Amino acid sequence: MKFIGAHVSAAGGVENTIARAQAIGANAFALFTKNQRQWQAAPLSEASIRAFKAACDKGGFSPEQILPHDSYLINLGHPDPDALAKSRDAFLDEIKRCEQLGLCYLNFHPGSHLKQIPESASLKLVSESINWALERSQGVTAVIENTAGQGTNLGWSFEHLATLIEGVEDKSRVGVCFDTCHAFAAGYDLRTPESCAAVFADFDRIVGFEYLKGMHINGAKCTFGSRVDRHHSLREGNLGEAVFHHIMNDHRFDGIPLILETIDETIWSDEIRWLRSLARA
Repeated sequence: MKFIGAHVSAAGGVENTIARAQAIGANAFALFTKNQRQWQAAPLSEASIRAFKAACDKGGFSPEQILPHDSYLINLGHPDPDALAKSRDAFLDEIKRCEQLGLCYLNFHPGSHLKQIPESASLKLVSESINWALERSQGVTAVIENTAGQGTNLGWSFEHLATLIEGVEDKSRVGVCFDTCHAFAAGYDLRTPESCAAVFADFDRIVGFEYLKGMHINGAKCTFGSRVDRHHSLREGNLGEAVFHHIMNDHRFDGIPLILETIDETIWSDEIRWLRSLARA
């Protein structure tokens, strides 16, 4: 079964995300468990935790259908030791919040070398940061998102993702979220059925489909290989529709959250219906 949804607002409390997902016809969703642009956040209240779990149970959302995202401020490959420690503490807090909510994934951007240390050294720091956080937590899988490669961001290539996973000691608690827009911007051509098949064959060979825990389903305003992160609606922009046809008809994408981060939330329900219409009987 395909689990399709969007990154919905947690305004008013995380317990409100379930109704927002249901309102767009989703059977999956993503959320921030705290303000994504602030370091500090109030702890989750017991009432909010209970309400979230109850709403998930009532709505039929299992942990495998939910893909929380961490703060954009966190950089697990930061070259400065003090800044790295701050990011690690914040990342662990994000994992603990997922633990409290009974969730099994935390999606995150790996980090940036900031032109201060070699790329390889920063990748090593990210893996070490993941190990540090996993040793201090339980039950939550760290889900690395492929990036567009903008600026000094790590994680834009399949080789980066494979290197990061190789450096993680507990392979059962690390995975990948594949963003279609980011991959296109990073130089992975997803515009034809043939190129889609080739890209996902490379992904399987270099990273491994066993590590795929979720996807971000986005169109692209950016041009191919531009290394610029600009999302678009699914049927607009430069990416085309072939990759969405491929995803909806490839069983390797069953059973994981397929999350819209497209730019017009007023048409999310339409985009979800359109994706479902692509599946061949």
